[in-house]
Amino acid sequence: MLLAAAAAFSLGACQSKEGGPSSALSLQSKQSPSDAVTHIARVAQKCWFQSKDAAFSGYRLAAEVNSYAGRPRFLLVPRKNPGGLPELVVQAEKRGDSASGSYTGVETYGPLLSGPHGKRITGDVERWANGSSDCSATA
Repeated sequence: MLLAAAAAFSLGACQSKEGGPSSALSLQSKQSPSDAVTHIARVAQKCWFQSKDAAFSGYRLAAEVNSYAGRPRFLLVPRKNPGGLPELVVQAEKRGDSASGSYTGVETYGPLLSGPHGKRITGDVERWANGSSDCSATA
């Protein structure tokens, strides 16, 4: 059953832009992985939750910044079932090598991206990964 749930979760993250409002996001940041995720999580908390944005009222943010696997992340989980499968994952990890240089890769995935707010979520995360603290692109 767990395998089936994981497969369903993975399929939701792989839909094309035509099938849903947004696809998974993968980009680079100049910050360390933990700094990148911490910054994105703080701004998400401010812009999505403290502002009482209705699009996120059914979710809560679960931060896992101190990762021993080297992939700090935060999750959006159902508010009424915080132990349930995450609807959105935002994670970062160190990438690259001595020849190409190292950088932090930031990724988002999950079924929430296939919903009506998917493009907004990827736009917000991309902006915040680049260092912005603005809640909207026009701010």
